[in-house]
Amino acid sequence: MLQGKKVVIVGGSSGIGLAGARAAAGHGAHVVIVGRSEKKLQAALEQITGNIEGHALDFTVEENIRQFFGKLGNLDHLVVTAGGNVSPSSFVEAETSLARSVLEGKFWVQYNTAKHGAKYVNRGGSIILFSGLYSRKPSKGFVALAANNGAIESLGRALAIEFAPIRVNVISPGLVETPIYHMIPEEQRISMFASVAKNLPVGRIGMPEDIAETMLYLMQNGYTTGSVIYVEGGARII
Repeated sequence: MLQGKKVVIVGGSSGIGLAGARAAAGHGAHVVIVGRSEKKLQAALEQITGNIEGHALDFTVEENIRQFFGKLGNLDHLVVTAGGNVSPSSFVEAETSLARSVLEGKFWVQYNTAKHGAKYVNRGGSIILFSGLYSRKPSKGFVALAANNGAIESLGRALAIEFAPIRVNVISPGLVETPIYHMIPEEQRISMFASVAKNLPVGRIGMPEDIAETMLYLMQNGYTTGSVIYVEGGARII
């Protein structure tokens, strides 16, 4: 069902976005990946077989987004995996500017991308946003991220009404092994992953390919909209 469809993935040069781009291209889609780093984009393009193109762009600037979609033209599926690294901090002691930076890098990127991209999405197409598990299962030190994720989920539900019949859904991943964790020393990272995995019902943490399968489902299932799909290995029930 993706053969010949145009799929745009913002944040498609690494991690979850790259896995989604590879999966969509494997199903015959014309995939457009967008990222900030030209170097990462080139590396990503070399890893994907199929009809693929890349664009380097700073999506934190709204005017950049507007111009990008104006030049790109019509598309079928728009995926926004924008996230960014967030370190734990005390809600009371942290500067409010930290929370604002989280919103700028995740919520507002997705808000503005949906705003300017929606007019180019073909009938029968979809938009997929990304939140995260902290919206339903908060953790100490991540208040700003929890609030941010909750806002994205509300945004997705509202846009499903606003943009109908274009479908809008949100994916909420749990812990997934992506390059964002590579800043943690390897031994510590492996230990963290193992600690989380042993407590999950599925017995492992997520891989980008797990989330990519959910992207494909949401692109192809024409009866799913306004939903938040949790892909978290059962973390919500423990």
